[in-house]
Amino acid sequence: MYHERIALSAVSPQAVKIIIELDDVLQQEALIDDRLRELVRIRVSQINGCAYFLGRRSKELLRLGDTQERLHQLAGWRDSGLFSATERAALALAESMTWLQSEGVSDEEYGEAERLLGPYNLGNLIMTISLCNALDRMCLTARLHPPS
Repeated sequence: MYHERIALSAVSPQAVKIIIELDDVLQQEALIDDRLRELVRIRVSQINGCAYFLGRRSKELLRLGDTQERLHQLAGWRDSGLFSATERAALALAESMTWLQSEGVSDEEYGEAERLLGPYNLGNLIMTISLCNALDRMCLTARLHPPS
């Protein structure tokens, strides 16, 4: 039986409020494209296996006008021709940060993302990926139910 383990917002409402505010700030400061942000967030949640955020973020991506076909091919983006060079660099960085190895993110992946995104967007991307990983891990540990 799948049950929620703990209601984090009940235990620490102030911390949850701050996390939500941080997510809001990162969305307001935005990346080049809101769809890029959602693609990256979905890919992180795919890797982490977080159904709660996969559902929410997929709906948001489609609401922003992206296609179901790109959403279907996202897990195999390296073999798909549907993603731009900028999206590929962002997705590569997201994977490296999510599957973080002891050597960290490679200079090649970081450099490509920096070249295509610029420092402002790269900084927002790094913070977005970091927060997404934290949120996924909190939801998975607390066993939050995916939205219906």
